[in-house]
Amino acid sequence: MGDAGEGLIDQESRIQERMEDLAREKIQSRKHDNRDPEQHRAIESLRLARTELDRQRALTTHDGRRAQLTQAIEEVERRIALMG
Repeated sequence: MGDAGEGLIDQESRIQERMEDLAREKIQSRKHDNRDPEQHRAIESLRLARTELDRQRALTTHDGRRAQLTQAIEEVERRIALMG
């Protein structure tokens, strides 16, 4: 019975070490994110806008509206490139 108990203790120890490693990795990844949170939100907002414009363009049958949406998508992509 002693061997089984030692195995459980070893397993619990390895699990605890892995959890600590994951916590350290999470902290390190946050330290490397030096982007301005406001800029990050703006970029995400532009990406969402691009997705919505693309969805509208896919559903639009009118050529003029499709051209407008294409220009709007190009402008959003240009802004994302400038910010990112």
